[in-house]
Amino acid sequence: MSQSMTETAAHAAKKSEPGGLGETLSVILQALLIALVVRTLLFQPFNIPSGSMIPTLEIGDYLFVSKYAYGYSRYSIPFGLPLFEGRILASPPKRGDVVVFKLPRDNETDYIKRVIGLPGEKIEMKKGRLYINDQLTPREPIEKAQTDDLYGHFGPVPTYIETLPNGVKHKIIEIQGDDGFNDTVGPFVVPANHYFMMGDNRDNSTDSRVPPDQGGVGYVPFDNLVGRAEVTFFSVGDGAAAWQIWRWPWTLRLGRMFHSVR
Repeated sequence: MSQSMTETAAHAAKKSEPGGLGETLSVILQALLIALVVRTLLFQPFNIPSGSMIPTLEIGDYLFVSKYAYGYSRYSIPFGLPLFEGRILASPPKRGDVVVFKLPRDNETDYIKRVIGLPGEKIEMKKGRLYINDQLTPREPIEKAQTDDLYGHFGPVPTYIETLPNGVKHKIIEIQGDDGFNDTVGPFVVPANHYFMMGDNRDNSTDSRVPPDQGGVGYVPFDNLVGRAEVTFFSVGDGAAAWQIWRWPWTLRLGRMFHSVR
């Protein structure tokens, strides 16, 4: 065999060897592209930083948000790039959905609340009771949840099952009873193409009951919806971070993992 043929064979063998730098970079690039597609079109992870959705969601819960549930807007894309206007493949949220959205007053901050009022509806709170279109929303007392009150005291708080007009049942807590700061407000009339959001921790939630000029949420445009909360996949308590593996034996909340968000 000639020297040139030997060199050619050796070169071909070298190109076919696995584990080269080019192949590694290709695998990394493919993985990043897949992750980007999944995050943009399918699911986005989200962690709960505040107690406004207690008892449904706890601080330290990590959940998946379905991006496809309501179609896609600019806020479905990382960094909110304005590649198009409005929503494509749009599907409106249902009353009772737990939704991640961009705070309307800055269009950047992620919030998570429950859809209470639909476009054109009248929403009002009277002494802790929710009225939708002048109809009282029924609630039933259940076993009290344990959480911190506004003064940091841990203990039992009034807890209810609230039944929305479409039959959706969910838990709420009233840590100040029915005389909290936002327990008598309104009426509010939800504008077209907007939604009225509230936290399940009714006395510790900055939501649509508080107007933007007072540091609140106000009405949330349809375009600001990021996605619907689907399932908690991880949960840590005691103020631990998810990456603090050495604290897991004491902080992991196994009972909260892989639960549907309802």
